[in-house]
Amino acid sequence: MGTAGRKKDPVKTAATRNTFLEKSYELFSAGTIESVTMSEIAKASGYNDMTLYRYFPSKPVLVVAVATWKWEQFQEQNRKRRPSENFEGMTAAEIYEFYLDSFLLLYKNQRDLLRFNQFFNVYVQSGHIETQTLKPYHEMIARLRERFHHMYLKAENDKTLRTDETEEKMFSATIHLMLAVVTRYAVGLVYIPETGFDAMEELKTIKTALIREYTSFAE
Repeated sequence: MGTAGRKKDPVKTAATRNTFLEKSYELFSAGTIESVTMSEIAKASGYNDMTLYRYFPSKPVLVVAVATWKWEQFQEQNRKRRPSENFEGMTAAEIYEFYLDSFLLLYKNQRDLLRFNQFFNVYVQSGHIETQTLKPYHEMIARLRERFHHMYLKAENDKTLRTDETEEKMFSATIHLMLAVVTRYAVGLVYIPETGFDAMEELKTIKTALIREYTSFAE
């Protein structure tokens, strides 16, 4: 049987794809996405350019795949960290604090992901990625949004979180504020007093402020 008639080994295919994702992430996180070429990624992965393009037909497709893959890993880590699969026995306020803590853990343990995300946002805003190409990433964000939705529905029943503000505004304010803050700390865009500072303590202060904002007026 000729090469064209052979079936692909799914295990080998998955392993090769993961190698490309891992090496791409490593290179993208070290500098900027724009500065890394597909040829550099192929070489670092131990393959030629043609093989890389068979898996990822363009650099924007690869960049989106890397971003989606890393954030899905982060979400899976959060799932394993849950006290129970669907937060049984927890109030909406307790679930909200759980999500806020995930940002602090992100800063503590995965600053490389925060740096990559900063580069990813710049890459997206530069117009390198078309809307259709971003679809897998947006679908991943939608899954995160759905989990927030379930928390908001619980809040409507147990009244431990404010629901006088719309769910969309609460979600937007929370994710943008927390992600922006931990990212600035991760890339070093912060004021550092002469006496030094404790980044985690400051992040905990911001977390507490958000909790007070959304629980102080709960009915």
